[in-house]
Amino acid sequence: MLTDTPTTPTTPTSLDATMANNTPGRSCPLHYRYSPTVFNAAPAPALTQLDVLYVVGGLYGNPFALSAIQAMFEEERGNKQMVFNGDFHWFDADRRDFDRIEQGVSSFLALRGNVETELITNDDSTGCGCAYPEWVDDGVVERSNLILNTLRSCVTSSARSRLASLPMWACATVGDKRLGIVHGDAESLAGWGFAQEHLQDPTHQERVASWFEAANIDIFASTHTCLPVMQKIGLPRGAEGWVINNGAAGMPNFRGNLTGLITRIGLTPYRGPHSLAHTHSGVHMDLLAVSFDQAAWRQQFVRTWPLGSDAHTSYMNRILQGPDYQVEQVIRAGLPC
Repeated sequence: MLTDTPTTPTTPTSLDATMANNTPGRSCPLHYRYSPTVFNAAPAPALTQLDVLYVVGGLYGNPFALSAIQAMFEEERGNKQMVFNGDFHWFDADRRDFDRIEQGVSSFLALRGNVETELITNDDSTGCGCAYPEWVDDGVVERSNLILNTLRSCVTSSARSRLASLPMWACATVGDKRLGIVHGDAESLAGWGFAQEHLQDPTHQERVASWFEAANIDIFASTHTCLPVMQKIGLPRGAEGWVINNGAAGMPNFRGNLTGLITRIGLTPYRGPHSLAHTHSGVHMDLLAVSFDQAAWRQQFVRTWPLGSDAHTSYMNRILQGPDYQVEQVIRAGLPC
């Protein structure tokens, strides 16, 4: 989870080096990890033969974004499902706000993110569980660990039990396309393999292609790294896979655009006014803007995280201006296999 003005290093730290770091907030525990072959499992019945799938990552405790997303989903027709793929909690460090998010999310299917995973334990050795790469400033990492500790005070025993029951990944089908829904990447709940920074590296794209092959997946829907990207991945025999990372549903994703973003994958084109990025490969894939009451959200945020607090220091500039990133950077053609 990045902050206000994330930077793209000239040469991103290797993914393996990131995963091997044992510093709290930068570490990736073994129990976060899985093999890409897990996605060969059959989807749950509720996620098969869908006409429309919404994937909502990085809500970050924003109830106004949650209400807007629910209204957008209500407008969809056909066999539809909405999946929250982790980190729906973060800024909601007030019992009433936390319970409001719990109530809204529990009405839909959900996966654990690193936030939810760390909320079910009191082990501080992992910190926030973000597995931040080296290009993220140490101050950001330290503050994220402290935010997580503050948020723990809001978790009731019943909420902890519910969060512990959530899976780390899921499969779905939209038309004849097989989808892998994750929080991080194809190997870890907190993996950065679907980060826009790493996906710029041709060698890393080859590794991602091997994940698609092992998983027998056409599309991976992700979040975690907090910047959106729609990356085409060349596969053998002229096939193609897509990584769709929605960035953040509850925070701005572009400079000067304060809306959140969610992923929509559907058999039919999106007909509403919210699509900021669209591509098509047998199904329609969109990143939809989430417009919500900015003034009300800022008021709630500052009430919980006033000037000088950890979250205010890390995130307020992004909430007010958006990160140093543009819509034109989202859709990327991959290298041929």
